[in-house]
Amino acid sequence: MAVCEVCNNDYEMAFEIHAAGAVHTFDSIECAAQKMAPICENCQCRILGHGLQSDGQFFCCAHCARQAGFAQLVDHA
Repeated sequence: MAVCEVCNNDYEMAFEIHAAGAVHTFDSIECAAQKMAPICENCQCRILGHGLQSDGQFFCCAHCARQAGFAQLVDHA
């Protein structure tokens, strides 16, 4: 069994995610998202889809990017 690094649940079906040279252990996708998903700079929601990025800032959608002054970012090309 392995212990989730977010909720500390000791779970027999825990899984590992290898990212950026580190190994993370989770018991659920929810805990993995809480630890690893970026947060929108504007509305603070977790970005679980593609999202948008500019100058090292992450946004969940073009609306939030525009609110932060990134008018060049669009949801559709």
